[in-house]
Amino acid sequence: MAVRFGALTSLPCVRWSGAVPLAAGRDPLVACRRWAGSSTDTVYDVVVSGGGLVGAAMACALGHDIHFHDKKILLLEAGSKKVMGNLSDTYSNRVSSISPGSATLLSSFGAWDHICNMRCRAFRRMQVWDSCSEALIMFDKDDLDDMGYIVENDVIMHALTKQLEAVADRVRVLYRSKAVGYAWPLPFSMADSSPWVHITLGDGSTLQTKLLIGADGHNSGVRQAAGIQNVSWNYDQSAVVATLHLSEATENNVAWQRFLPSGPIALLPLSDTLSSLVWSTSHDHAAELVGMDEEEFVDAINSAFPTRVSARQLPPSVAKVDAKSRALFPLGLGHAAEYVRPRVALIGDAAHRVHPLAGQGVNMGFGDISSLVRHLSTAAFNGKDLGSMSHLTGYETDRQRHNTALLAATDLLKRLYSTRATPLVLLRTWGLQATNAVSPLKKQIMAFASK
Repeated sequence: MAVRFGALTSLPCVRWSGAVPLAAGRDPLVACRRWAGSSTDTVYDVVVSGGGLVGAAMACALGHDIHFHDKKILLLEAGSKKVMGNLSDTYSNRVSSISPGSATLLSSFGAWDHICNMRCRAFRRMQVWDSCSEALIMFDKDDLDDMGYIVENDVIMHALTKQLEAVADRVRVLYRSKAVGYAWPLPFSMADSSPWVHITLGDGSTLQTKLLIGADGHNSGVRQAAGIQNVSWNYDQSAVVATLHLSEATENNVAWQRFLPSGPIALLPLSDTLSSLVWSTSHDHAAELVGMDEEEFVDAINSAFPTRVSARQLPPSVAKVDAKSRALFPLGLGHAAEYVRPRVALIGDAAHRVHPLAGQGVNMGFGDISSLVRHLSTAAFNGKDLGSMSHLTGYETDRQRHNTALLAATDLLKRLYSTRATPLVLLRTWGLQATNAVSPLKKQIMAFASK
C-alpha cells in the first residue's frame, strides 16, 4: 500500500493494487479510500468485473434495460471472446441446470431464443433415491410442464455473446482485460477527488465507475479488495463430469440422482441418446474414476444406479463415454458476509458458492441478476446515484434471504447423506418418504428451486 498526495490538497490519497487482507473488515482505510484520479479517465455508470455466465448475463440485462439506454456499461473479461462456429456434434462436459426463472431472465434480453435454436434439453421429472434404503422422492408437475433445462455452458455463453453484440452501443466489452487494482472514494466530497471507484487494469490503463459489480468467481478480487468477509470451506469431495452415451434411445426427460455414501451421482438428460454425468465423491475416488478405462468407468456408473426400485421408472443404462470428456473439480461452500458496500455489489460465485447436488449454482447467480437489475432500473428511472446504498441494500436483503436458506439446506443434505449411521439413515429415509407423500410440501420445494 502506498500513500500519495493529491496535487491540490494536503490530505493523503490511499491507493492499492491487488487484494486486501480479509481481516481488514470494516476498517475505514479499506472501505472508504478515495482516488484523486485523472480527469481524463473514462467514467462508466457500471463496470462488471468478470465475464463468465453470470457477469455476461448481468451486462446483457443492463444493456437491454429501458432505463439504462443512456448509460455507459463496461464488461471486463480476462479471457478471449467466446464465439461458436458450427455447433459441434460433440457435447461439452460442462452443463448447467437452468430453472424456469433463469430461463425467463435469459428470455428478457433475447438470449434464450438463441439457446433454443442451438440445443438444450428439457426435463419434466426429477427422481432421487437413497442408496442405503428404498426411500425415494419424485418431483414432477401435474401438467407435465418443464421443470428445468440442461444446457451446455458453451451454448449459454455463445447466446450471451450474441446479445452483448446487439447492445454494443451501450455495453463495451474488454476481452483479455483484468482489473489489478481498485481505489474507493472517501465518503465526503473534495474538489480534487473523484467520487467514483477507480480501477487499474493489467495493461496500466485506468478508468472509473459509479458502480462496480463483482462477478469474478469464488476467489473474487473485488470482494477481497473491498474487505468483505467470506465464510468458506472445502468439502472432502470432487465432482467428476462426463458425457455419456445411453444403451438405447429413450424419451430421456428425467433428471436422476442417487445419494451414495461417498456423495450424490446424477444423470442429466442431453438428448434421446446422451446424458451428462455429475458424480460427487471423495477426492481419491474421483481421481480413480477419471483414470479408469472406459469399460470399467461405464460399469461403475451403471452399478451406482439401482436395477430394481419401487418407482415408475428406472434410469437408462450407459453404453459408453465420450472420449476426453471426463474431468474433475474440487467442491466447496462459500458465502460473503455482505453482498454490497458503497459503490460495490457482488453477484454469483463472488457472493456464494454451493455444492452441485441441488443444481442451483448458476440459478442463484441469475437470481442475483434479476434482483439487482430490478433495483438498479428503479434507481435509474428515479435519477438516483447507482452506487448508493439506499437501493443496493434492498438487493442484498432480497438475495441473502433466498441464498442463505438454499446454502444451508444444501450443506445439510450433503452432510446428512454422507453417513451410514443408522439413526441418520432412518431420519433421512423418513424425511424422503414423508416429503414424497405430502404434495403441497413438494410443490413448495419445486417453487423455491424454480426461481
